[in-house]
Amino acid sequence: MPDERWAPRVAPPTPDGGAAEADSVDQMLLRSARGDEAAFRHFYDAVIATVWGVVKHVLRDHAQSEEVTQEVLVEVWRTATRFDPARGSALAWVTTIAHRRAVDRVRAEQAASRREQAAADRSMPRPYDEVSEQAGIRLEQQQVRRCVQALTPLQRESVLLAYYRGYTYPEVATLLKVPLGTVKTRMRDGLIRLRDCLGVGR
Repeated sequence: MPDERWAPRVAPPTPDGGAAEADSVDQMLLRSARGDEAAFRHFYDAVIATVWGVVKHVLRDHAQSEEVTQEVLVEVWRTATRFDPARGSALAWVTTIAHRRAVDRVRAEQAASRREQAAADRSMPRPYDEVSEQAGIRLEQQQVRRCVQALTPLQRESVLLAYYRGYTYPEVATLLKVPLGTVKTRMRDGLIRLRDCLGVGR
């Protein structure tokens, strides 16, 4: 197994003779799988431009393309023993790895962006008008409850049944078992007290 501590640096391809010209790319990778660092350097020079092109086409970003190209070549060095020439060429194998790595980087960046946006949305304060409006509504509701509680029991029951539950005056009279005239009087007095308590018309 190759020494995993060795990591090639991304660099432009450099022309070389000798073994690089004599060996095919497949043979270079097979020799790399046996721990031949010199063969891997020749392989590196032979495929770096193609790997860079595949990654750059997906990512568009120059700096990220350099990082991912580096990761691809390191992965190839570490996993060279998995290459099977019977299933395809070394170039096809390495470009498949390059494309997968580039797509993974895009997905990771998109996921990170969504998490950041969600966090920003949660922490973003609501507009002042919305907050003040809701606060005003809550205060009004609290004031109405206090004023309703200040009514007499019959006034309170009559108002709640008629205005909050939708019963007619005759239905309220039937439910409370009191004369209709009494309900009307208590309703009138109760509404006057509510108006004064809430400050309506001031």
